Formats: sequence, structure tokens, C-alpha cells
Amino acid sequence: MEKHMTKMFNFTGVMIQFILNNQLVETNLPGGSILLDFIRGDQHLKGTKIGCREGDCGACTVLSGSLSDNDHVHYKTITSCLTPIINVHGKHIVTVEGIGIEAELNQVQKSMLEHNATQCGFCTPGFVIAFSGYALNKETSITGIRESISGNICRCTGYKSIEKAAVNIFEQLKHSPKGRSLDWLIKQRFIPKYFQKIPERLKKIVPLSPLKAGVLVGGGTDLYVQKAEELQGMEAIPLNQIKGLTDVFQNGTKLTIGAGLTASDMLNNELVMTALPRLKEFFQLVSSQVIRNMGTLGGNLVNASPIGDLSVLFLALNADITLLNLDTESSRKLPLKEFFKDYKKIALQKDELIQSLAIETAKTMAVNFEKVSKRTYLDIASINCAISIQLKGDEIKEIHLAAGGVAPIPKYLKNTCEFLTDKKLNAENLRKAHCVMKEEIAPISDIRGSAAYKRLLLRQLFYAHFIRLFPNRVKSSELLNV
Repeated sequence: MEKHMTKMFNFTGVMIQFILNNQLVETNLPGGSILLDFIRGDQHLKGTKIGCREGDCGACTVLSGSLSDNDHVHYKTITSCLTPIINVHGKHIVTVEGIGIEAELNQVQKSMLEHNATQCGFCTPGFVIAFSGYALNKETSITGIRESISGNICRCTGYKSIEKAAVNIFEQLKHSPKGRSLDWLIKQRFIPKYFQKIPERLKKIVPLSPLKAGVLVGGGTDLYVQKAEELQGMEAIPLNQIKGLTDVFQNGTKLTIGAGLTASDMLNNELVMTALPRLKEFFQLVSSQVIRNMGTLGGNLVNASPIGDLSVLFLALNADITLLNLDTESSRKLPLKEFFKDYKKIALQKDELIQSLAIETAKTMAVNFEKVSKRTYLDIASINCAISIQLKGDEIKEIHLAAGGVAPIPKYLKNTCEFLTDKKLNAENLRKAHCVMKEEIAPISDIRGSAAYKRLLLRQLFYAHFIRLFPNRVKSSELLNV
């Protein structure tokens, strides 16, 4: 990138610094270096394991704590195998070595031990960190604690013993005071005492030094799967340091969502959840919680995968996209449907990045997202499909449809939408619309299924939208003529 990029940042001259467990560490490693390798190789903390190096197994899970505006530290789980070390500057990183109580087991570790929730032990540190992260979360539900380990895989136990440990941890937490404080967690021996002093210690860490060049990195969840070795020796510029990329604001009827937000950030944002109340349901089909804690909206889009889940969802929301030029600080807007040009080719010019997306919130649009993959959860789609639709009486006033896995790009189904607009919502018109849809897709046979199979799947997902959203108007038996 050009040197003018530095004026977008607010840095001063220091090395990368963060608190690792109870110790302040600093390094002059290139910012693109991987956190997992620093933890194990430089700091000799071997509890954090090297597994898949793709963010799937959870053996390398650590806690990442960020200082908030009210001087509290918010903790989330991240996979250290995909985390560029520059992304943890000024944060508190906690490994399994830093979660014990005065050289004894904490309550999470005790629950794992007492319920025989470990065999070979390789995955155990990741589960311990994930459960400890949940204890630091103010929410308490059995569904939530199970979701906290959605990114952790165990090949030995069959999970039942781990589930029993989860229930035991939940039982201990469910009687905690509202807003569960650090003091309560320390008293109940969930976390060590040194956590109390972390906010003050993080305040003393000064901002990063300016970089004249470097690769832009978001959460790393795609870039470090593809190019980890290449990026290790490179300087990196974290997207979360660029002003405005994590903003969410309402301007009239438009909701603008910063492209630097993670999926979890969106789920925790009141404006986003008001506009898209079923987003959590949709995101459960997208990835594990730990990956949602890291992967950014802009990263999912710029990856330009033909089966990108967020690309398909926001195409169906008829989103507009704002592109920011880091050199001139100017921006331009275009419909998201014009952003994807061809396979892995996008309308991003030199020195540009995705700044934000904007969606219309004034209309009463029903929204749905469907996905089929080899596994129901935590898998890449064979086919995905999303819709937003508004009715006026029994007619379709406005509709937007998009699908993945049926073209070289995430496909906005323009012809199908035009056919259905101003038509009555009934089985006959939907069957005719499916005929139109068949002509504007071009799936290929690959590892995720044959072209014929993908065509069948898309038909099923297309019909599923209407059956789910309008069960009193559309029946599966009518659509399939059975």
C-alpha cells in the first residue's frame, strides 16, 4: 500500500505489545506472524495445541480480551492459528496456562476432570478455554454454553462426557448475580485474581507504530487458511485500526454496517438485530462461534467465494456497498450486486477496501436464509439461498433473491425477481418462477455435488423460503404436485 495509508491510523512508535496471561510481552516480529507460533515457539507455552491450522478443530483456542470504553475488558474466544499477531496488540491473551487458580484447577477444569471429559487430552485446553470464556460472558443458558464449544472438536470422548461437564458448569453459573462480575468469578474460582488488574495494565499499552506498507488483515479466517506461510514474514495492517470500519449507524431508513465488524459484533449490535431479528438463527448455519468472533463482514465479501454465506444474504437484502480509497480517503458507492464480476474478480480498485454496507430498514421485508452442506453446521455450503420479500395483499410488491453454488459468483437472481414482482403469491407462479430461475444459473459438478444435484437443491431451497415465511399461503404439496 502507499505511504499515504498511514494517515488513516492513529499510531505511535512501539513494538507489538500485549498481556499474555499475567505477563506483558513485546515483540518486533512482523505483524503478519501467527499468534499460535509465538505462544508455543517464543513463549514456550505448549498447552495451546497445533491442530488443523484452519480454525476448524479448536485445539489452539485462546481468550482475547479487549478494553472497552467503560474500562471493562470484554473477552472472546479466538483461534490463535489464524490470528496475525498484530491483531492482539493492546489486548489480554489467555492460554490454558493462565486460567488456573494459584497452580490449582479452576472450576471449568475440575468439571472436565470430574466428568471424565478428556481422554488423549489434545483437545482439552481448547474446551477449557471455551468454557472459561463462557463463564466470563454475562449470559447464562444451557444453549449458550453448548454454543460456546461449537468450534471445538474431540475425537475420543463422543462428547457426552463433555456435555455433562458443560451442564455442571452451567449449574454453577446459573445462580450467579445478574451481570456476573469479575469479583464473583474470582471468588467462585472460575478465574485467577490477576484478571482484576488487567484493565489498568491494558491502559498503559500505547498505540501501534505507523506502517508505510503491509497487507491488510481482518480476522484472518480466510487469508491465513490460504496464505499462512506467505504472510508470516510480512508486515500487516489491522483493519480494526481504520476509522469507521466498525461503525453502525441509522440514517433515516438506511442502516449502515461497518465492514470491519465481525459476525459476533453484528449479533451483539442492537441496531443490526432490530433490522434482522433472525440473524443469529442464520449465522448458526455459517460457522462456529469462535470463527464468528473473528471473521469480518468485509472479509467474507472480498473473498468473493461463489458460495459465500454473507455475500448471498446481503445480496438478498439488496445492500449497497461503500468502497474507501486509502490513498485519497475518497469513497464511492455501488449496489452489491455489481460488486462481483467473475470468479474471484470484484470491483475493487487499487488501494480500495470495503468500508461499509447499507440496507433499507423502512420496508416490512420478510427475510430468510437457507443452506445445504455435507454437515448441517460448521461446513461450506453446497448450495445456499437467501430472500427478502414484501407483500401487498396477496401480491409480491418487492422481492430480492440470491444464491450461492450455482454460478462463478454469488448470484443475484435478477430475472427470477423481475418475474415474481407484482405477481400473486401462489404455487403456480412459484413453479413458473423456478423455470425462469433454471435459465439464469449455471452450476458445475465438483466435490460438493453434481450440477444436477445443485439444481435440485436450489429448487428445494427456493420453495422452502415461501413455505417457511408464508405457511398459510404456500403448501409443499401444491409446489411439488403431490
